[in-house]
Amino acid sequence: MSHDRASCLVVLLFAACASDPPPPPGAPDAAATDAPAAVPVDGRGEIDATEHLDAAALGGGHWEERAHLLEPNSECAVAELDRHIYAIGGYPPDRVTVDTVQVYDVATGTWGLTTPLPQPLNHTVAAAAMGRLYVIGGQTDASTGSFVDDVYAYDPASESWSPRAPMPTARSAAASAVIGDLIYVAGGRPPHGQDFAVYDAARDAWTALPPMPTGRNHLAVAAIDGLVYVAGGRFDAGFTSEATDTLELYDPATSTWSSRAPMPTARGGVNGIAVGGCFYVWGGEHADGVWAENEVYHAATNSWRSLAPLPIPVHGVTGAAFVDGWIYAPGGGTVQGGSSGSTYLQVFDTAGTCPM
Repeated sequence: MSHDRASCLVVLLFAACASDPPPPPGAPDAAATDAPAAVPVDGRGEIDATEHLDAAALGGGHWEERAHLLEPNSECAVAELDRHIYAIGGYPPDRVTVDTVQVYDVATGTWGLTTPLPQPLNHTVAAAAMGRLYVIGGQTDASTGSFVDDVYAYDPASESWSPRAPMPTARSAAASAVIGDLIYVAGGRPPHGQDFAVYDAARDAWTALPPMPTGRNHLAVAAIDGLVYVAGGRFDAGFTSEATDTLELYDPATSTWSSRAPMPTARGGVNGIAVGGCFYVWGGEHADGVWAENEVYHAATNSWRSLAPLPIPVHGVTGAAFVDGWIYAPGGGTVQGGSSGSTYLQVFDTAGTCPM
């Protein structure tokens, strides 16, 4: 090869590399994940790395049932603390909001009751941080005008509730994710679909954050590697509202939002939880029924995969628990609307479903 031709080749290669766009905030480093440098982009301008995930080598998981709840429930909140799973508030099929707190002991496989909430709440949010259980926002009855900004902390040692600093805005049908001592709460019924704020449990203080680009409610939220993912949801208050497949990511380090690969199924009334580097999302409701779909998002490849569907399709639960390889999904409505709260405790075996 001549000297002039070799120099030209070097210049062309350098120009090609220099023209590559920077990765979006929070995107994994290609070298660190062994992903190919060239990643195809779909028609919405989002990374589509599905072909780089060896789905054939992964299983679809399977569902089982455990001991039923003591009382039927939907539009309730769920969180896990010290291997105890709390199903909080909500309402049974009569749509009368309850203050009940049901507790499942993973060790014994049995349900019990603990101290009721300070007030009845449905469409509330629950999260665990700093050895306490926090219940955030919601509404006091089935009407959509009874939003509250109240926050309560539960001490499992004394089985007592105490008030904490209220949210910046009163809202319901939001969802949350925890990173360290911080609880991020996203979305809510109109007009609070874009609301996004973080609660610092150590300081008992709230900070309003940049609004979500896509306002929605009845959504799923999870944290993976210090980033907050927000999936699905619906735009209006009722279950006949248009639903979205949108997945958006918030990076606390830069305080910015970006888009990720959309969900395979647009759904509101969904539930979800993060396990390792994956975001599991299941259930939901629509005008003609309840979704059985169960899908998982792999953050490192920005791709979705379908898993074993729910044996009993449900909606109307916010939050879940992950213990010893199993996702616990208690309660939920079995038909669309709020009059079908159930006592089912469905559990999903995640073994072999998420690349590690």
